Amino acid sequence: MDKKVILITGTNSGFGWLTAQSVAALGHKVYATMRDTEGKNADKAKALAEVKNITVLDVSLTDETSVKTAIDTVIAKEGTIDVLVNNAGISMFGVAESFTTDDLQRMMEVNVYAPWRLMKLALPHMRKQSEGLIINVSSGWGRFSAPFSVVYAASKFALEGLSEGLHYEVRPLGVDVAIIQPGAFPTEMSQKIQYGSDPSVVDDYEKIAEFPEKMFGAIGQIFETAKPNPQDVADAVINLINLPKGQRPLRTVADPSTGEIIKTANDAVKVEYDKVLTAFGMKDLLA
Repeated sequence: MDKKVILITGTNSGFGWLTAQSVAALGHKVYATMRDTEGKNADKAKALAEVKNITVLDVSLTDETSVKTAIDTVIAKEGTIDVLVNNAGISMFGVAESFTTDDLQRMMEVNVYAPWRLMKLALPHMRKQSEGLIINVSSGWGRFSAPFSVVYAASKFALEGLSEGLHYEVRPLGVDVAIIQPGAFPTEMSQKIQYGSDPSVVDDYEKIAEFPEKMFGAIGQIFETAKPNPQDVADAVINLINLPKGQRPLRTVADPSTGEIIKTANDAVKVEYDKVLTAFGMKDLLA
């Protein structure tokens, strides 16, 4: 197996933490990014930096200069960037109307604009070498927009929109773009849910007030019965890296509980998507 240079975002916890260590254990050179490596994430940064094949970079994904510095650092040291894993993200939950425009902007900054910054900076290097892989970690809510997860789903829909069209644009140039759609997993992200900044409207939704509790109850039941393991997402990343160039699927579902539902929806949309590209003269891009 060829050893690759891999940049992973959001490595201070959850999927990113596991993915960085799992990929490094295979001998790949990993650049693990997180914020505040000398502050709140100091312990996590130190622990990862002690792992063989991992270099930790302090990066603020919402800062263009910080992101560019990270990419420039990788290129200066390695001469290449083979794989980009856009894993970092935030979640928001609650009555949709309680989220302000600023809330939506904050969500999009982290879940959409930040991945795009990295893709835009990594693509020239990947195109130059006619080789590269971009993996964007989305969600099952990137396929369905659920009540009380509307703002979060909107950001994942946007990320999938960027990824889907780009997948077909850059594949002829030797670059693969892939999406991983995790389901519900017991990670730190699920414990850091943000809520809307305008709670004044929440009382007006009294008729459906019990449904958020029902949702969390169902998720809790999933955790008890399916026992989802976050390592599944790290393993999905590894599988995509190992697949031959040009043969990587656009979407990979990592969800032991409701994953078959997402897969069925993906397959159905793919049939119609192919018809659309064919109708608009782009059938050759499906090959």
